[in-house]
Amino acid sequence: MTVPTFESLKLGDDIPALKVPPVSRHTLALYCGASGDHNPIHVDLDYAKSAGLDDVIAHGMLSAGYLARMLTDWVPQSAIRSINNRFTAMTHIGDSVTCTGKVVEKFEKGNEKLVRLEMQAHTPEAQTIIAEAVIALE
Repeated sequence: MTVPTFESLKLGDDIPALKVPPVSRHTLALYCGASGDHNPIHVDLDYAKSAGLDDVIAHGMLSAGYLARMLTDWVPQSAIRSINNRFTAMTHIGDSVTCTGKVVEKFEKGNEKLVRLEMQAHTPEAQTIIAEAVIALE
């Protein structure tokens, strides 16, 4: 991994995007086990239908995890100072999730050179997460 430097980044620069394969029932089952989130809205078709959905939906934190993965594919985890997100739409079975981000601010605080990023996760149908991260770079 070639880690960017504070000086190498400019406002508006895109960070490397992440596109993951379509979400499957298998993906959701694995995430249930890893996260401990066994809410039936994510795994029980009858329950999802009783809630007015056509099918189960993906965990919002699964897509948030994809955003974090996009970051750690680009910079070491130790560089991440914060990640905040807001869920804006559901991710459905069969949706491919694409994560993108861009540099929106560069600043110094204390002894650190920090970069603020705007990020989003989206499917072909909707933007599912709006997020912001702050990373520290050399």
